[in-house]
Amino acid sequence: MRRGGEIRKVRREEREPGLVAQLRRPPGGRDARIMLLAQLLDRAGTGVWAAACVLYFTFVIGLDAGQVGLLLGASGVAGIAGSPLAGHLADRFPVRSLLIGAHLLRLVTLCLLLVVTDFALLLCVVAVTHLGDRAAKTLEMLFATRVAGERRVTYQALSRSSANAGYALGAGLAAIGLAVGTRGAYHVLILADALSFLVAAALVWRTREPRGRGRVAAPSAAPVPVPDAAAETAAAETAAAEPAAEAPAPAAGRSPWRDRGYLRFVLLDIPMNLDDSILGIGIPLWLVSRTTAPHELIPAFLVINTVLVVVLQLRVSAKVRDARGATGAVALYGLTMFLCCGLLAAAAGGGAWAASAALLAAAVLVTAAELMRSVSSWELAVSLAPREARASYLGVAGMAQSVQKTAGPLLLTGVVMAAGPAGWLALGTAVAGLSLVQRRAGLRRLEELSAPSADPAPAAA
Repeated sequence: MRRGGEIRKVRREEREPGLVAQLRRPPGGRDARIMLLAQLLDRAGTGVWAAACVLYFTFVIGLDAGQVGLLLGASGVAGIAGSPLAGHLADRFPVRSLLIGAHLLRLVTLCLLLVVTDFALLLCVVAVTHLGDRAAKTLEMLFATRVAGERRVTYQALSRSSANAGYALGAGLAAIGLAVGTRGAYHVLILADALSFLVAAALVWRTREPRGRGRVAAPSAAPVPVPDAAAETAAAETAAAEPAAEAPAPAAGRSPWRDRGYLRFVLLDIPMNLDDSILGIGIPLWLVSRTTAPHELIPAFLVINTVLVVVLQLRVSAKVRDARGATGAVALYGLTMFLCCGLLAAAAGGGAWAASAALLAAAVLVTAAELMRSVSSWELAVSLAPREARASYLGVAGMAQSVQKTAGPLLLTGVVMAAGPAGWLALGTAVAGLSLVQRRAGLRRLEELSAPSADPAPAAA
């Protein structure tokens, strides 16, 4: 019995290598490994700027709170256009070249912040920077889904882990500059972010254009055995060295803007991204305004989120192997968010210790929801789109996160928190209900797309 248990343990370890082993030999081989490193450095620079931007605009440029809010709000609106624009261009131009262009665009606009002080010009510069940021994220995932193929869910988990590690590194570096607090220190932080874009562009330049312009690999009906890491890496590099197979141009009428079924998925995916605003805005503001928990607890929320995502993302992703598994993850997302909102509502009625425990548990649950959302949203975005126009479809799907980043904070501060504990209970119930609607709609569309007699054109609702 003991020997049999040891054999099963060895086999399990061979099937599911750890995070470090997966990062060294990710799905997609050499090009994927380079892209993950580029993402790590990119997110480290983004973490530096995210931690310093509000203070920079306030104490160095001299903007008031209203102007800073308008500046960041306008950048969020501009970012909404970044994803569909990137998807539209990726159907016509190489993803690799577009991604390099997005990095260089952000490099130029960020350097302009060193010399621009006029508020109107700042609006334009920050808006273009954020548009390039959202476009770059969409192009990174398009690149990933083409080079990783069937194992794109695993690549997505590795991408999330490396991105969160980069954000944490960037926030730590920003703390040093913020402690100095001089104009020169802020300029050094801006240059550090700009340098990260330059290095990321150089790394992307070393990769090869993924196969299949305008197309993204779709999962097959039967499960595909996972090859060992060395064989997978060799196969990926061999495939990348071959001439790229050109896919036929998207047929007339295959526009995501005319596909009501897909647009419904994107619309429902907006509330499936609310965990981001709840973690970054909802929980901290709720702690300060409605609970007796100590304010020193706020940094712990980010620490919990970062550590759990880095440690657990790969394991959670391993449970979702296809689109049907992703629909199940959507339902779990709704349940987890309901429990999280219930804890936030309860935190307002207890003492300091009880409120602290409830808020920490809510941070754990909202991170669990994030882990499931990061797997389900992208997998369904790929699987629910028609094969011949997946790049443009994925660009539209990327709008869900951008819209949430703009509307989510307003919803939480203006509606949910204003209503008190009842607002959190209503939000949790709404998200849970919408997750079930999303799951049922996703299963129905998967059946339509997989039906042998189905018209290849996208099914309209």
